Amino acid sequence: MLVEARGLVKEYARGGDSVRVVDDVSLAIHRGETMGLVGESGSGKSTVARMLLRLIETTAGSIEYDGVDLLAAGAHELRAMRRRMQIVFQDPYAALNPRMTVRQILAEPFAIHGEQASASTEHLAEMLHQVGLDASVLERYPHEFSGGQRQRVNIARALALRPEFLVLDEPVSALDVSVGAQVVNLLRELQRKYGLTYLFISHSMPLVRYLCDRVAVMQRGRLVEYGDCEQVCESPRHEYTRGLIAATPEIPVFVE
Repeated sequence: MLVEARGLVKEYARGGDSVRVVDDVSLAIHRGETMGLVGESGSGKSTVARMLLRLIETTAGSIEYDGVDLLAAGAHELRAMRRRMQIVFQDPYAALNPRMTVRQILAEPFAIHGEQASASTEHLAEMLHQVGLDASVLERYPHEFSGGQRQRVNIARALALRPEFLVLDEPVSALDVSVGAQVVNLLRELQRKYGLTYLFISHSMPLVRYLCDRVAVMQRGRLVEYGDCEQVCESPRHEYTRGLIAATPEIPVFVE
């Protein structure tokens, strides 16, 4: 088991009241698998993901990462663990600093962790090559790329420190279908090559069915269904899951 969360709760104060956006969510992610986290916008998916990475703090609950109590980790220990877990955000343009070149974007993780020597041109070129981009783009800026190319840069940056766990927060929802299919197949290839573990967040059940081993379905901050992806898609038990499947009946065409 790589990641295990129990009883996660997240509340925000609004106008003197407390609003619970995540309510008693428990899930486990096995090493090397792709776990799907699916639901409509506002269901709490991204909040759960950010709690798992401790990008936001929990109101209640526990999180273990490879047997370590993540919520008890101090600043130094958490900084070291950041190397092992990264996130790829939904918007491939907003996630990149428009004032930085690709070279600077890819070198930033090494600078943060005091490993500037690792940001050689040869290493950065290799990072680009693994996501299907050429070293000639190192001096270009984000606005010079298509959405799919920008997302490939985001993925390369996320993999810079060789993490083992990636949160993929709707990484293809801002892309058209054909470009999104290419990025999805790239993610599959990278997982096979590096033995990565994914938490894949989406609102598309067909996409989750294609990519994921298991799936957790969220509605209004709570898990309503959880299990083997194929089984959940073939025989959903919850009305909400059946509605998600019915809303996206066409399975996208992916080419390996």
